Amino acid sequence: MVRRWPNVQIMVAFGGRVIESFWHMNPTLPPNHLDLGCGLNPRNPYRRQNLYGIDIRADSAQVTRPNCQIVTGNVALSPIPFADNFMGSMSAFDFFEHVPRQLYRESTNEIFCPFVNLMSEIWRVLAPGGRLLAVTPAYPHTSAFIDPTHVNIITAESHTYFCGEKPAGAIYGFKGRFRPLMVKFTTLSNVETLPYRPVRSWFRDCHRRLFRNGVHHLVWELEAVK
Repeated sequence: MVRRWPNVQIMVAFGGRVIESFWHMNPTLPPNHLDLGCGLNPRNPYRRQNLYGIDIRADSAQVTRPNCQIVTGNVALSPIPFADNFMGSMSAFDFFEHVPRQLYRESTNEIFCPFVNLMSEIWRVLAPGGRLLAVTPAYPHTSAFIDPTHVNIITAESHTYFCGEKPAGAIYGFKGRFRPLMVKFTTLSNVETLPYRPVRSWFRDCHRRLFRNGVHHLVWELEAVK
C-alpha cells in the first residue's frame, strides 16, 4: 500500500516573496511532469525531475533537451499515451481554448465531447494528489474570442464541471474528480514557475491593468482526487 503525505503548503511572506514548501518534494508523487500542447518549448512549472511534452506538431518530437521527452499526438481525439497515475503534475498553457467542446464522428454517427474526454484523461494519468495547472485566455476578455482557432471559451466557473463530490461533467462522460486549489485571473508570467507569489503577482497584475491591455488569462490549479 502506498502511503501519501498530505499536501502540506506552508506560505511564508517576506518582502513580497512567498515560499511553498513540501508539496513539490513529496516523495510519494511520481517525479514526472507532462506539458500538453507544448510546441517546441515544453514547460515545467513544478520543476519535476522528468519532463514530458505532447503536441500535434510533427517537428516537436525532434526537440532534444536533458531529461525531456516529447511525443507527437492529438489529445483532443486520442487518449494521452501514458499509464494511469504516471504523472505527478501536468500543465496546459494556452491550450484548452483550442480543444473542441463537441465533434461529430461520422463512423459511429455520434456526437462526442473532446474537452470532457481530455479532462478524464488528465485525471487518469495524474497520480493521487497530482496537480493540473491550466492557463487560458477567458471570458469576458476579447482575447478569448478574437483568435479564430479558439473553439472552447473558458469562464471562471468552467472548472466546476470537473470538481466536487459529484462533478456535473459526469452527465457528458467525465470520469474523475478534482479539487480546486486556485482559480483566478492573473498574468501568465506569474505561474510559469511555481510557487505562486501573491505579492509580486499583485504588482504585475496592477501594472497590466493600468498600463497595458489588462489581465486576460484565467489560471486553474486543480488537484486530482482518487
